[in-house]
Amino acid sequence: LELVESGGGSVQAGGSLKLSCVVSGAAFSRCPKFWYRQVPGSGREFISTISSAGTPSYAASYEDRFTITQDNAANTLYLQMDSLKTSDTAVYYCVICNNWGHGTQVTVSS
Repeated sequence: LELVESGGGSVQAGGSLKLSCVVSGAAFSRCPKFWYRQVPGSGREFISTISSAGTPSYAASYEDRFTITQDNAANTLYLQMDSLKTSDTAVYYCVICNNWGHGTQVTVSS
């Protein structure tokens, strides 16, 4: 199973980013799928998950700003992040079938 994340970068507060996680080597549509993040010095924090049928679920802190989607034909998981805050600065990870991606850095400046 290979996960390739992209879409991270630097943005000003209030801006948006869209993360992607392309998966190969697994039955993507049937895999449990998650997004997590990790702030330096802290543990990994759950952001969101999406069911095979496309039903999303979010941690309360993110449900009004972040949107998880999936494209089963493209074996890709997405995380649209809007109204970003400086506190959103972290490394973001996709987790597919219990496999973790390498992470993508998101830096939000004031």
